[in-house]
Amino acid sequence: MKKYITPKRLLGATALLIFLLWIVSIFWSVEPDRFEPRELAQQQALEKNEKVVAGYTMTTSLIAVAEALLNKSGGYLSNDVIPPSVMMDNMPSWEFGALEMTRDLALAMRKDFSRSQSQSVENAYLTKAQPQFNNDSLSWILPSAESKYQEGIDNLYFYRTSLADVSLQQGQFYARADNLRDWLKQMEKRLGSLSQRLSASVGQDRIDTNLVGDAEASQSTPTAHKLVDKTSWWRLDNNFYEARGASWALLHFLKAVEVDFADVLEKKNAKVSLQQIIRELEATQESIWSPVILNGSGFGMLANHSLVMANYISRANAALIELSELLNQG
Repeated sequence: MKKYITPKRLLGATALLIFLLWIVSIFWSVEPDRFEPRELAQQQALEKNEKVVAGYTMTTSLIAVAEALLNKSGGYLSNDVIPPSVMMDNMPSWEFGALEMTRDLALAMRKDFSRSQSQSVENAYLTKAQPQFNNDSLSWILPSAESKYQEGIDNLYFYRTSLADVSLQQGQFYARADNLRDWLKQMEKRLGSLSQRLSASVGQDRIDTNLVGDAEASQSTPTAHKLVDKTSWWRLDNNFYEARGASWALLHFLKAVEVDFADVLEKKNAKVSLQQIIRELEATQESIWSPVILNGSGFGMLANHSLVMANYISRANAALIELSELLNQG
């Protein structure tokens, strides 16, 4: 006797499939564990019989963050075109935040950390690695984002090996206060932008301050004297997880700075300032107990996770500005 697919059975099978995809999406939404750059660098140097020199820990941290994007639970999801990842947005937003920080550090290593002065030649490995991380994060075929990012990681490994090999003097990392300050200034802009977007979750009236400080300044098109910023309800969780991913990546990079720039920080008496920034960023990685990102009003009955995240990022950014000023002093 033939068994026919009845509407009831079809509905049950569909419900089961949706449930299984939901379970998979939960598993794939687990964020990567944090790691200690100092310990990881020492461990990998021992495995590869290499010496931990200036820049080794920071390069290791950059490699580890980039590899986490590709090798975490579910792999890299931003460019997936099939369920369940195509229907997920929190983890892809987290990936983009971490990716932006990875791109910024790769660029800083190419144009600042690996060069002694403005007229010096760029490192060949970093010249290849940096643009590979700038490949479209949504590209899924010919070439896929994962393949280009892996090529960038491979070139970072080559660069790190050249640092540890004293016979290869082309591979250099200059742990100087001016190099560090230039990169930190870029991080200030990143954190400032993230904080502003998170704070707009409840909507706010903002006075246009774009031309403040320069009476002769101008802009391409006029803007209203008073602006209203309010994040769309659909973008709230995306902004939150992008900020969380960016903070996760920056946290590890700054821990590596604590190792590679130890002498610079000691001379400027700035180590405590760096540790305070790290502490603020660690607070952004606390467990989220709510199943959804809540958007209560500033003093309302419900929590506003975006404002809490904005608070920690703003505090980290303020400390980052102070650190930059310390590094600029003689």
